[in-house]
Amino acid sequence: MSTYAACQVSIAPLRAHPNDRSEMVSQLLFGETVEILESKDGWRHVVCSWDGFSGWVDARQLRPLTPSEYTEYAEHASISLSLVEGLMAADHFIPLTMGAVLPCYDGLRCRLGDLSFQFSGPVVAPAQAPRTGEWIVRTARRYLNAPYLWGGRSPFGIDAAGLVQLVYKMAGIRLPREVAQQVNEGVAVDFTEQCHLGDLAFFDDGKGHIGHVGIVLPDCHIIHASGKVRIDKLDHFGIFNPEQKRYTYQLRIVKRLLTQSAPALRNNDETAALEPEEMFNQTALFE
Repeated sequence: MSTYAACQVSIAPLRAHPNDRSEMVSQLLFGETVEILESKDGWRHVVCSWDGFSGWVDARQLRPLTPSEYTEYAEHASISLSLVEGLMAADHFIPLTMGAVLPCYDGLRCRLGDLSFQFSGPVVAPAQAPRTGEWIVRTARRYLNAPYLWGGRSPFGIDAAGLVQLVYKMAGIRLPREVAQQVNEGVAVDFTEQCHLGDLAFFDDGKGHIGHVGIVLPDCHIIHASGKVRIDKLDHFGIFNPEQKRYTYQLRIVKRLLTQSAPALRNNDETAALEPEEMFNQTALFE
């Protein structure tokens, strides 16, 4: 019989092997659910419900779920849009990062197992999220200057695939965890001149290995995680880094996952001028 759990801490490292010295291959954010495959020495080998990615997590960072709770959370959950926001319990709080999941959120409270929490930040339900290039761009900009971290999935550390996955998650779109899998999604765009806002650009190392990804912005720019989350110029050669005065990534292919997006060549995207408070005003979320 399958057993399930949810992350009960802000950010839980997902490791390649069941010990704290092992490589961190990804992270779980609060409220994200998993299926437990194996138990060993206080660790749980899990597969993540959102993307099917597997790894080992400390059992103390998980809260067991019944099968019915697991199903209910999958059907009734919201996603935090706040860069960092406190989740209030009766006698403590948990700092949530953008992308954390609020199970059974009713607009004021959510619950995890037998615990109830209050949350006052902006949220979006995956089924109701705007699936547009403008929404993707607005969300991606929130991560600007987050430091690069292999396996990271939060504003305190994130990798290229994690950035793309989380931004699309907040548009209600599932993407795999790794770049090599993400490149198989969507429809190919023939030329960079035909890029739309929110398209995904993939890059190789010159030897045919695709290992980097970013999100297309207005005027053929790209937001991606390289050293930190940054914006650089994109053309048919690849990403040009003005600080290093050279191309740092070689373009391989551009893929489109959205049906509603504006051409990136036309500088008609108003999100560039919006402040974060304007971007995520709760009354304007779905306008």
